[in-house]
Amino acid sequence: MRTIKILIVEDEMIIAANISLQLSNFGYEVTGIVPRGEDALIYIKENQPDIVLLDIQLKGELDGVETAQLMQKEYNIPIIYLTGNADETHFNRAKSTNPYAFISKPFKKFDLQRAIELTITRLQTKISDTEIKNTSPFILSDSIFVRHHEKMVKVVIQDILYIEAERNYCRIYSKGKEFLLVMTLKDLDEKLPSAHFLRIHRSFIVNTSQIDEVAGSHVVIAKKAIPISKQLRIELMKRLQTI
Repeated sequence: MRTIKILIVEDEMIIAANISLQLSNFGYEVTGIVPRGEDALIYIKENQPDIVLLDIQLKGELDGVETAQLMQKEYNIPIIYLTGNADETHFNRAKSTNPYAFISKPFKKFDLQRAIELTITRLQTKISDTEIKNTSPFILSDSIFVRHHEKMVKVVIQDILYIEAERNYCRIYSKGKEFLLVMTLKDLDEKLPSAHFLRIHRSFIVNTSQIDEVAGSHVVIAKKAIPISKQLRIELMKRLQTI
């Protein structure tokens, strides 16, 4: 794993130097020490860190909370606040920026170490969750693998009844099971084998081999009435005649 890069934004240089030394001893890379919020915003544009240690009560035009608010308009960088004043007003202002931790000054080195470690753990969990959500199904000739409870589960194509759109998600209904996928029905339709599946409505894809009845405005699969558009009904009838 690469070294975690940390930017220190602290206007008390003795404290900043002490923090930098401790972070280096912990094995982290301090990319810079800047005393002003406006300096930090300029620095981040050229040297984006993994974590920002940010003093709430900075001198200059911007305090720590204002700096965080401006930074978060362009970047999603975890913030750990340093504060010598833990009163309710400062805490509530800082809390609105969703920091990963608060460290009260003066602090012990283990307070610093634990705050960094917890932040890294949360960050890694968030990345992992994003990867899980963004995993597309694997399409094989006779089955597809879909993400289900953090595992890839095999679903036999013959067992899929129909698929329904739910905004930016779609739900696969198979014999006895349901699977929710984080992808649009349009994207899934492009991946599924056309020999088995047909989109008959803006909200539904059906497995043509599972159709029990075809009516004027709907089809029936496993006692479920699924709407069908007039234009796509013609396509479905052609497909069924071919089958």
